[in-house]
Amino acid sequence: MKLVVRVKLLPSPVQATALEATLQACNRAANHVSRVAFERGIKDRNGLQRLLYADVKSVFGLSAQPTVRAIKKVADAYTALNAQVRKGLLGPTTKRYNAAMSHPIAFRPEAAQPFDDRCLSWQHDARTVSIWTVGGRMKGIRYTGSADQLKMLDQYRKGESDLVHEGGKWFLIATCDVPDPDVAEPVDFIGVDRGIVNLATTSDGTNYQGRGLRRYRNWCARKRAELQKKQTRSAKRRLARRAKKEQRHATHLNHKIAKEIVSVAQRTGRGIAVEQLDGIRDRVRLRRDQRGTLSSWPFHQLGQHLAYKARQAGVAFMEVDPAYTSQRCPRCGHTEKANRPTRDEFCCRRCGLAGPADVVAGVNVRNRARSAWAFVTMPVPSTA
Repeated sequence: MKLVVRVKLLPSPVQATALEATLQACNRAANHVSRVAFERGIKDRNGLQRLLYADVKSVFGLSAQPTVRAIKKVADAYTALNAQVRKGLLGPTTKRYNAAMSHPIAFRPEAAQPFDDRCLSWQHDARTVSIWTVGGRMKGIRYTGSADQLKMLDQYRKGESDLVHEGGKWFLIATCDVPDPDVAEPVDFIGVDRGIVNLATTSDGTNYQGRGLRRYRNWCARKRAELQKKQTRSAKRRLARRAKKEQRHATHLNHKIAKEIVSVAQRTGRGIAVEQLDGIRDRVRLRRDQRGTLSSWPFHQLGQHLAYKARQAGVAFMEVDPAYTSQRCPRCGHTEKANRPTRDEFCCRRCGLAGPADVVAGVNVRNRARSAWAFVTMPVPSTA
């Protein structure tokens, strides 16, 4: 299992200046490679390296390995763009598609730059790194992080690390290849229903409300509108500082919810089941005033957090068919739209079972996971 560890660098002013100059040089080189790749139609790594290696190395002042990393960054960017086009994520004739395909990919002056072990080395005992810069090898740059992050970094780091400059701070993002624990055979499942009014509701009846997040987002929207209306330099600086604060808040909430659900599942020996919500934004038609809420709500992120935390804890995780989970009676199986007279209430028109609608949906998710797990683990009959 691959996990990402993000540690904060604590460079001196001289070290920070060298790191900034290095990022800018690498991204100038990447923009040059991207223009040539776009004009000549050569977007594979080997072709670009044969064509531009000597030029990039001499013109932009990069040594051998950073030159290779800069060229690979461009090739990876075009590979990702082509994958998006093949999947139809940009649309065939949209403005976004035309903008992406009519110009070479551009890199910001301080865009992240990957470094491999030839350019960057870690001294875990001293908590310092040694990194190549355009001014020479910069040694003894201190870093810090949580105890769990540092332990994982020391034991499982593998591959490249990305140098990131964000909000005036320096970070290194490293990939750790953590061995998967054995998944325990679940005695049952916890069904999790995700939503907007309630971020998550489990089949046990535990409810994680979205009221606080909704109020916070509405407050952020009002503040953004006020600052944008002022059009002053200080207002623009404040907008830049607040740019990702709302996103970090939602991510923090999703981490807390996922951690608690996985902890309960691990303690009780159960698995976790969620609805498979891929393509929900394409299937659901909403009023205009609801579209922004749905498009920005972190459904997928909560599912991702549940999946990787469950995998890390050795807890079984399943995605099940979401069809009619909020309209189906878990006792008699009767499915009808009228079973859910309001958003919060469920009442079966056949057997009279009543309860909170989101809890009923979680129970249906749990029941489907039980059936699916039994089918997956069913022994194959012998043909002998």
